[in-house]
Amino acid sequence: MALYRERVLPHLVDLACGSPALGRWRAEVAAGLAGTVVEVGFGSGLNLGHYPPEVARILAVEPAATARRIAARRIAAARVPVEHVGLDGHSLGLDDASCDAALSTFTLCTLRDPMAALAELRRVLRTGGKLHALEHGLSPDPSVARWQHRLDPLQRKLADGCHLTRDPLAMLRDAGFLLERADQAYGAGPKPWTFFTLAVASSPAARGTPQGGPPG
Repeated sequence: MALYRERVLPHLVDLACGSPALGRWRAEVAAGLAGTVVEVGFGSGLNLGHYPPEVARILAVEPAATARRIAARRIAAARVPVEHVGLDGHSLGLDDASCDAALSTFTLCTLRDPMAALAELRRVLRTGGKLHALEHGLSPDPSVARWQHRLDPLQRKLADGCHLTRDPLAMLRDAGFLLERADQAYGAGPKPWTFFTLAVASSPAARGTPQGGPPG
């Protein structure tokens, strides 16, 4: 199973998630990003071609060595510099308020503890920094949701812990982010896997911290 997870699955994800249809969603979620961006679940670098010119640097977090190897050619061709800064989205080796923005695409579904990862993103984002997220998740359509719950155990086994039944908007709210945009729609493909949420949320000031920034 470890061989499948580490050697095979990254190639399957790169193929499945690299379609032109998903590329349009990626371009939409990347729009508006600027400055230093931390991308959790960088994968094979499928978002690189969609970053706007206002992005100065990408800090990539990705645990899979095979995905990082696949990403190397995309990184070499990218306009923006990419630095791999960690393997674990649950514990980012970055300073507080060191990032202008964050990007997560099809990552919250798989993280072992998505709330811990979102807390880390809030920590490293400056006050007012934006988290852009594109995720699949639980459908509001009861018939689709029933299938998602039936398929979820198999999905987790085949896709290294990926859940079909998480609610990205609820997780963002519960993590304390302020939602500024939330678009939901079905993408191309079978509905249990393609109910997509595109969200932009901002990081509020930490409790006790002035809105102008951290205390001097």
